[in-house]
Amino acid sequence: MDTTASIVICVAALAGLLVAERRASQVGKWLTKPVASAAFMAVAVTSGALDSDYGRLILLGLGLCLLGDVLLIPEGRLAVFRAGVFAFLAGHVAFAAAFLTQPRSLPWLAVAAVALALALSGVWRWLSPRLPADMRRPVQAYFLVISAMTALACAVSGAGGPPIVAAGAIAFTASDISVARDRFVRQEFANRAWGLPLYYLAQVLLALSPSAISG
Repeated sequence: MDTTASIVICVAALAGLLVAERRASQVGKWLTKPVASAAFMAVAVTSGALDSDYGRLILLGLGLCLLGDVLLIPEGRLAVFRAGVFAFLAGHVAFAAAFLTQPRSLPWLAVAAVALALALSGVWRWLSPRLPADMRRPVQAYFLVISAMTALACAVSGAGGPPIVAAGAIAFTASDISVARDRFVRQEFANRAWGLPLYYLAQVLLALSPSAISG
């Protein structure tokens, strides 16, 4: 299977997932979400992820995200939800480690860090009153990790790396907001209608990056 075929499968499975989400079909989610997520891993493999340290770390991050995707399918199980969030947190750490293998621009890193701090502090002020007490510290830790990951991605792109690195990381961070809103503010299809396409776009962009970046 080549890269294009893997992307087509990801898009088709995503379309099916959105239908399943709209119909609140757990069976539909189980049939489509793992396929969509496995497809972005296939994109990484066909993009040369196994041929460099950078690519292998990206593949690890994608694999952890696939695990998180599966763990977030069941509803009403807080322990499983927390395990899914931890898997995504570990995925962000793996992506950050991948970006640390590449040249980075310190000015881009600084600007991105400030911009992310401002943006996510606003999100925190909006979200924190709605968080259960036992979720406040985990969410703060998650925000710190995604900020570091995204700032590093911007620094890589700013140093001459492919723009899809920064674009993928930024899209991933934005998609996390839809998950937080759906879980802690208001559960509705509208969150998933924009969050899921943005999430899968982010993963495909990151999965494509090994073919466009040095080891």
